[in-house]
Amino acid sequence: MLSITVARVTPPTVTRLESLTGLRAIAAAAVFGFHALAVGLVDTPVAQWLFRQGATGVSFFFLLSGFVLAWSTRPGDTMRRFWQRRLAKVWPNHAAAWAVALAGLVAAGTTVGVGTALATLLLLQAWVPDEGVYFGVNTVAWSLSCEAFFYALFPALWALARRLPERALWPTLAGVLALVWIVPAAALTIPADLRYWAIWVLPAARLPEFVAGILLARLVAAGRWPRWASVGRVAVLVVAAYLASWWLPELWRLVAGTVVPLALLVAAVAARDVQGRRSWLRSRPAVVAGEWSYAFYLLHLLVLSVLVKAVGDNRPLLVELAVVLVALAVAVAASGAMYRLVEVPGMRLLRPRPIAPIPDSTARPGVLSSRSGG
Repeated sequence: MLSITVARVTPPTVTRLESLTGLRAIAAAAVFGFHALAVGLVDTPVAQWLFRQGATGVSFFFLLSGFVLAWSTRPGDTMRRFWQRRLAKVWPNHAAAWAVALAGLVAAGTTVGVGTALATLLLLQAWVPDEGVYFGVNTVAWSLSCEAFFYALFPALWALARRLPERALWPTLAGVLALVWIVPAAALTIPADLRYWAIWVLPAARLPEFVAGILLARLVAAGRWPRWASVGRVAVLVVAAYLASWWLPELWRLVAGTVVPLALLVAAVAARDVQGRRSWLRSRPAVVAGEWSYAFYLLHLLVLSVLVKAVGDNRPLLVELAVVLVALAVAVAASGAMYRLVEVPGMRLLRPRPIAPIPDSTARPGVLSSRSGG
């Protein structure tokens, strides 16, 4: 069985990257804003300007997932233990949200095919180029289908990534990020009605983002993150790309326009934590919001969809804003409950037993863990 080992880190004492956990909440908020627009709950010029590219928060999650999994790799780990931890992290919340969504659809009289229901439950839906399937039951779970594919490949990807010499990390990262820009060009060769799926949903097309996260973790762990790429400078670049990417050609707007700044942001924030510098992202409220963000992601669109049907059409602006705030409050409360009642107990029940500590510290040069979850 393949053993997962870790690369050298600088410094080796850093174990938690809490700012990344806090950053998850911001990405989840962007996705919430995007879906508030998508369901027609609010549609003002300001909201359009702020959130029409909010779906790019998913790209951040894919980058972060690769980073955190590489950062948290344990000496002596095995593929079986790794996959068991991922199942314990992802499955309980997913199954609960799937059940709630399915029950809601049935109650509303919506017919859901058995194949679609099973594909979404088993996280296979993103491989099917049919919107009724890949967005079936709980729409947002398509990204978990991508994550399941990433998890299946991670032991092999990490085995390759950790063997890269440090001097090859930057060129390899550049090549991987270039693939994100190549995918839309390749999609031009397939029928137009499949291009959105092939760029945005297809797990293989989203794999470069995950791999980029792995390589970024190695760069930060090796102490090779450049000083010029500070959080402040990178954040400005992210905001600029987020706003300007809307004017790119549609196929490049989906992922490519923001992937490089988002990748830099993940690494810059992690590097700042490694340096032990202060950040509001490490505050308790930010970390708690980040810990709840996975449950929030799974539930928020369900809440928005229910409320938009309840309030009807032709709403005054103030009513729309009030409903959005109510939706946000309900989604946050529900995500906190799911985190405490489903996610945490599920992880305790399903995760493998901890690996016994190794007394000889020289035998474990890079013990890396993170509360960011992945």
